[in-house]
Amino acid sequence: MATARLDYVAPWWTYWLHNFPHFNFFFQTVDSTFKPEEASYQQSLIILACVGAVGLGVSLLVLAVYLVCLCCCRRDIDEDTKRPDTCCVTWVAIITGLIICSAVGVGFYGNSETNDGVYQMNYSLYNANRTLGNINNLVAGSLGNVETGLKQHLERLDEIFSTRPDYLQALRFMQLMVNNVIRELTVLPDINKTNFDLAAIADQTAFIEYYRWLIYLLLLILDLVICLAMCLGMAKHSQYLLITIMGFVILSLILSWASLGVDTATAVGISDFCVSPDKFIVNHTKDFLSADVAHYYLFCSPNLPNPFQQSLTTCQRSLTTMQIQIQGLLQFSVRVFPTAERDLLGIQRLLNSTEFSLHKLTALLDCRGLHKDYLDALMGVCYDGVEGLLYLSLFSLLAACALSAMLCVIFRVWTLMGSREKEYDDIDEEDPFNPQARRISYNPRRSNTHSFCSYTTSLGSQASLHPPPQSTSSVTSPPEYMNQSMLFGGTPRYENVPLIGRGSPPPSLRDPFKAP
Repeated sequence: MATARLDYVAPWWTYWLHNFPHFNFFFQTVDSTFKPEEASYQQSLIILACVGAVGLGVSLLVLAVYLVCLCCCRRDIDEDTKRPDTCCVTWVAIITGLIICSAVGVGFYGNSETNDGVYQMNYSLYNANRTLGNINNLVAGSLGNVETGLKQHLERLDEIFSTRPDYLQALRFMQLMVNNVIRELTVLPDINKTNFDLAAIADQTAFIEYYRWLIYLLLLILDLVICLAMCLGMAKHSQYLLITIMGFVILSLILSWASLGVDTATAVGISDFCVSPDKFIVNHTKDFLSADVAHYYLFCSPNLPNPFQQSLTTCQRSLTTMQIQIQGLLQFSVRVFPTAERDLLGIQRLLNSTEFSLHKLTALLDCRGLHKDYLDALMGVCYDGVEGLLYLSLFSLLAACALSAMLCVIFRVWTLMGSREKEYDDIDEEDPFNPQARRISYNPRRSNTHSFCSYTTSLGSQASLHPPPQSTSSVTSPPEYMNQSMLFGGTPRYENVPLIGRGSPPPSLRDPFKAP
């Protein structure tokens, strides 16, 4: 049953990235054809990677200008004007946190897509590598059987049949068939170099992808931790925590802009390859593969003939002819030369084994298997891989902008905290309505002592009055009005002075139905 041929069509975003301007270090236009070995093309990708450095410089410049303006325009603000500024800073912090969380979600998706694309490409490369390795083993095994095994058996049979010219003629004809098989197997392409290149590319790509995936995962986690730490720092009003957050924000900002530049250059370079991958592969395999062989596997069109079909057909016919000759010799020569039976059976086994290997080789050399691996690799790198890099670039851009805004928020919160502490320092500690004064004045050790010498009355001085003698129970259990006075800071000015020294409780605690 015939199978439909798969075709590769480059996605639209690869054409969009392919049309990005390419300039060298002298700002001269460079051809966007994928040529990684040329210095001018490498320079164009380096310039694209410098976009991240330019973005980082602009961000730092804007932050420096904002910081200078914030320091120059700093002034004391009263309580009424402080509330709108605090509300504005809070809303900016909330929006910044939401943008970073959204960017982290986009980054997780892009990181997963890129990893899936690279994994699919590596899987296809390893599968193609295994196919090419099997082809190489089959060709080498068939050549070994024909060159070594068959020739040894034919040489011994030549000695045995030395007295029979008709049998020697059959052996000469078989030797001619053996030479045909050796010649046709030799013209098959030497794929050892191809096998090594595919394995090396797959191993190196897997190594780079692992560390790329890990670095992005750590960067995404760092951004989430920064968001949570910023919320905690603003809630706790901790300057030390804000300083720590500021350092991590600057580090994440640098990494975000750097990743944006690397992702942009990588996506453009891969897109240049994905737009015309066939041309690049044909040019780089011409040293060990002919153009017709490369086109056969890259396009796998029914209109393209199999370049190995003639060689495989010749080998098959030669093996079939030798099988017929061996059957005849086994039928007629064994009666006369019994010692030739072992060599004839050995040749028959080698021919059967070689014919079986030739059938497997014919199936492996068909273009459909390798072409499918080739398409799967292109789909992985050009669809999922480049799409994931675009999402990662979007994450880097959003995260960099949001982190810049977060630094502005941290600077503003820092100034508000400084102005608030300055206002607290200006408050009189003797003010009874100052909560700090209340905390300072209250001492649990002094709660069970006298009323801080507050025996003064409106008719005499403090020195003329003496406190009444107190019993043991009064020392251990102070009067209730003294406990109430402690609620006002424990200072003498809040005690009910006229009630001191009386033997009766305050009027508010008397029985209203009992006469005074």
